[in-house]
Amino acid sequence: MAPVTESTGASTALLTDHYELTMLQAALEGGAAQRRSVFELFPRRLPGGRRYGVVAGVGRALDAIEAFRFDDVTLAALDGVVDDRTLTWLAGYRFHGDVWGYPEGEAYFPQSPLAIVESTFAEAVLLETVLLSIYNHDSAVASAASRMTLAADGRPCIEMGSRRTHEEAAVAAARAAYVAGFGSTSNLAARARYGVPSAGTSAHSFTLLHDTEEQAFRAQVESLGKGTTLLVDTYDIAEAVRLGVEVAGPELGAVRIDSGDLGVLAVAVREQLDELGAKDTRIIVTSDLDEYAIAALAAAPVDGYGVGTQLVTGSGHPTCGFVYKLVAREGEDGELVSVAKKSADKVSVGGRKYALRRRDRRGRAEAEVIGIGTPPVDDGDDRPLLVPLVRDGEIVGREPLEAARERHVASRDELPITVRSMAKGDPAIPTIFV
Repeated sequence: MAPVTESTGASTALLTDHYELTMLQAALEGGAAQRRSVFELFPRRLPGGRRYGVVAGVGRALDAIEAFRFDDVTLAALDGVVDDRTLTWLAGYRFHGDVWGYPEGEAYFPQSPLAIVESTFAEAVLLETVLLSIYNHDSAVASAASRMTLAADGRPCIEMGSRRTHEEAAVAAARAAYVAGFGSTSNLAARARYGVPSAGTSAHSFTLLHDTEEQAFRAQVESLGKGTTLLVDTYDIAEAVRLGVEVAGPELGAVRIDSGDLGVLAVAVREQLDELGAKDTRIIVTSDLDEYAIAALAAAPVDGYGVGTQLVTGSGHPTCGFVYKLVAREGEDGELVSVAKKSADKVSVGGRKYALRRRDRRGRAEAEVIGIGTPPVDDGDDRPLLVPLVRDGEIVGREPLEAARERHVASRDELPITVRSMAKGDPAIPTIFV
């Protein structure tokens, strides 16, 4: 299904922090606001001993930059926040700079320069909060989703976490999960906005609504067809499976198990379905799954997974810890000067960055190589990572969501085999500055 639109058209200018605007006011007053500046959005580390992360939210970030405007309603909300001079400047705000970044679906590692924003200080600093908000949330979901689809090993995964998070976060989570390999979502807003395929049949309340489980199954099959998925754990699973095949016949599409020891139950249900002649009826499991539970079910006769809470909360890591730092600014001679934060536990590396993925002759990734000031030398097997996203204020990096899905698979497949391990460990490849 084609998305209706990638953008709501509403201003994103208030999706920011108060101090972004007070910094702007002081910079305007002090005369430094128009200094050419380079900001970098990057992770200092990977969360929780994970081997890699996945970039997501790039398309949403581009929409946010395009919609970052201070109309009359937005300016009225800033009364008392900044002075009149600043309000006048904001009324004419447009981002005129450049943004380079890792494209959506790409794997990332510690210190990867995921987005590089080049403009005046005044224009670029205002984008800090909204970009961090989008990248941190969507990449956390995509990173968890990638581990889940890796553990699923080709079996389809369905995103169904809308009821476990903020209503707008649910839409973004469905999109991010799709980028990282989930095949569908339960969220209809994600279907409408982004074209993510949606799926779903019934909940326990539908069975409980009817006088008998058989009545519920017959109503569902008559309405949705024999290929539907019947929820079989409201009462007795074995009896429900028997009724399901009796009602729909061997053409029954699938049964869903939402409680109990899923691995043991899947074996018993598979045997029962086969005995009843429903050899093609699939088994879908749900119930607080994460990548570890999915991996534990690898040997079970499970045909698909429905994942909710753990997915939309990043499977224990709801943010990626990305930061947005000034790494270079115009000096007195007009040239860029590297700048960096030097505090003990939050060190950043100054200078405009360039990045490539170093690969061996077989195309297997060996390192994340980051050049400071100049691009690192490609030894012939390497892959540049930064692409233009915004040029002179115009969005140039939009792409279909399917392109991000394909990129994610290719990027993950070129990583060392250690990424398949769910155990905590070091990043799959080192980050090298040159």
